[in-house]
Amino acid sequence: MTNRRKIINDPVYGFISIPNDLVYDLMGHPWFQRLRNIRQLGLSSLVYPGAVHSRFQHCLGAMYLTGLAVHTLRSKGTDISAEEEEGVLAAILLHDIGHGPFSHALEHSLIEDMPHETMSLLIMEELNRTLEGRLETAIAIFRGEYPRKFFHDLVTGQMDMDRLDYLRRDSFFTGVIEGSVGSDRIIRMLNVSDDRLVVDEKGIYSVEKFLIARRMMYWQVYNHRTVVSAEKLLTSLLVRARQVTAAGHRLFATPALAYFLEPRHNRAANEDKATLVGHFSALDESDIISATKVWIHCGDRVLADLCRRFVCRDLLAIELQKTPFDPARVGETAQKTMETLGLSADEVRYYVNTGDVFNQTYAPGTPEVRILLKNGSTPDITAVSDLFDKEALSEKVTKYYLCYPKEIIK
Repeated sequence: MTNRRKIINDPVYGFISIPNDLVYDLMGHPWFQRLRNIRQLGLSSLVYPGAVHSRFQHCLGAMYLTGLAVHTLRSKGTDISAEEEEGVLAAILLHDIGHGPFSHALEHSLIEDMPHETMSLLIMEELNRTLEGRLETAIAIFRGEYPRKFFHDLVTGQMDMDRLDYLRRDSFFTGVIEGSVGSDRIIRMLNVSDDRLVVDEKGIYSVEKFLIARRMMYWQVYNHRTVVSAEKLLTSLLVRARQVTAAGHRLFATPALAYFLEPRHNRAANEDKATLVGHFSALDESDIISATKVWIHCGDRVLADLCRRFVCRDLLAIELQKTPFDPARVGETAQKTMETLGLSADEVRYYVNTGDVFNQTYAPGTPEVRILLKNGSTPDITAVSDLFDKEALSEKVTKYYLCYPKEIIK
């Protein structure tokens, strides 16, 4: 038993202990170990070279913070059983196990209409079967079906342990200090009221700083223009690879990637869930990287060029603005690209594309940040903050992008 109580040295928090046997077993499972090969920030390392940390590290960090939160809540009189603690720790440990290669960059490219949260739940259910029901409590908490709702708030909320860790961790590895948050201070201010997670009144300023940091990180890191350009290039080359495969050409691919290049695997609704989970859990970034390096020399001119650009960091140019791009401008850009690169009308869509990215500090449909005042009331942070109001926090700030080859502006 002592051998299962290992200690991990984390660069952000220091020593993290494995708290129980279930967590130890989950961490050792190949499906969780796969997260070592999934970058937390996807392609952000093309801008911030230090941003090569993994989903594995993030999940451990989120679990560590959840353990601190459980300790804090117990110290303030909230009764939490050993079974509940084990469940919430397992839920937060596995909350991102459904992420695919490069995290959010390919979230809807490998499997249509399936966000990573849905895949995480499918994987948790498959693990639960092999573990003879040991994840029942964790799954109930993850789905928001557990009777004591504050456990779900710890896993999924405006100020959950997931966000507390990724802001501090991503700030640390990118060097963007504006994203750093005082997670220790916020956790010490946590409390429970009416079965929901709240923050003691003394923690208002820490919450305000957290919300500002989140907004800053979205524009400086998560939606950085170069990252968006790289993501669109990667998405385009995989779409092209699927098209080439559908035309009957055999591309080099590992078995895990080959499964997802086949057109019949585009829609998760048509797949046997256990089969889908098995193939997905065998896929990581090494499959994509090795394929793109080989595809540079494939027989398809467009796919080869897209892969060369991706591997050599010869990214598409990108423009951002506050309003949608004029269709006439997009058409002119596409026409010039066709003439410059000798592309057909079908091929140019891999090089010229437009869309939008957005930033929303206070996401709708997620439990609000409630402040526990001395009189026992729990108003929303917007009602007591000197910096924010509901409209300002919930405002969805959208920027529109246009990507195209740099050659056309030379």
